[in-house]
Amino acid sequence: MFSGLGYQEMMLFGIIALMLFGSKLPDMARKFGGTYRDLRKKVDEFHREFRDWDKIEPQPTKKLVEASDDENDTVQTSSPKFVPPRDDDS
Repeated sequence: MFSGLGYQEMMLFGIIALMLFGSKLPDMARKFGGTYRDLRKKVDEFHREFRDWDKIEPQPTKKLVEASDDENDTVQTSSPKFVPPRDDDS
């Protein structure tokens, strides 16, 4: 998390924070910890939803099931019988 910060830099930040916030620092740290915990819960829930999404199989809708069950719904088309024209040249 703090890959670029060494021991001395972290001590400097701690001293500056103590001088600026003083007695409010424990309350601020507690609020920050609670907010961070809530954020982690939401992110974990988000990841869990996406992992579970792949396991859900889509169900056909009611209209599609009804349409596929109708066996008597066949379409019959009729067209006039084609009679080729007679050749009257003879």
